[in-house]
Amino acid sequence: MITSVQNPHIKRILKLEKARERREQGLFAIEGSREISSALAGGYRVEELLVCEELLNDESRALIRRTPSVRTESVSGSVFGKLARREQSDGLFAVAVARPLRLQDVFLTENPFVIVLETVEKPGNLGAILRTADAARADAVIVCDPQTDLYNPNIIRSSIGCVFTRQVAACTSGEALRWLGDANIRIHAAELTAAQWYHQTDFTVPSAVVMGAEAGGLTDFWLRAAHRRIKIPMRGVADSLNVSVSTAIITFEAMRQRNFPP
Repeated sequence: MITSVQNPHIKRILKLEKARERREQGLFAIEGSREISSALAGGYRVEELLVCEELLNDESRALIRRTPSVRTESVSGSVFGKLARREQSDGLFAVAVARPLRLQDVFLTENPFVIVLETVEKPGNLGAILRTADAARADAVIVCDPQTDLYNPNIIRSSIGCVFTRQVAACTSGEALRWLGDANIRIHAAELTAAQWYHQTDFTVPSAVVMGAEAGGLTDFWLRAAHRRIKIPMRGVADSLNVSVSTAIITFEAMRQRNFPP
């Protein structure tokens, strides 16, 4: 059992909190049995499970039994407390191998629906959007010019592992636009001053909804490239919604028009 946070192996894992270390090591951390299970189901390779026996519950014990080939290391409560970010933890912490998805490797269904995000800054918002993408079974989430990498612990936690359940790719806006064009996907840009309501927009054809950053919205690049600019009615004092809420509203309107395909 590892009992000291000064242990070299623990110090190396703690460094994964930083994006630079995640890139250099090619690894990232996952806390919690639900998120670890989602990563395994999504085809990610888990190198190691760090286990705090005193915190394990039935779900985390079951996961350990299902993954006998994964190396496990017991750690003390004080060491696990240094690794964990949650107040209520189930005693499992994993180190997994990063597996970036390239645009050219994204699989699209016959009538795809794609969520495109331009420079969304807050990990919590990105995580919430990934939960929406999972709930709606969107084909993919394309993160353009990202402000953080997709293995940020806050994204994994706020998405409750949905970063692993949908196809998620990071690229430049130019690359995303060319890819959408090659796939004949219509581009709908969400904009506060657009003339067309989102619920009067045809999402029954191959479609992408493009959402901008929390502060400034979409740049002119996407506004010029869009086939349609769409907006959500705002009847109160506020002139906009949180980007994750707006994405959910438009995404589920598209699913409604498509009769919520299985």
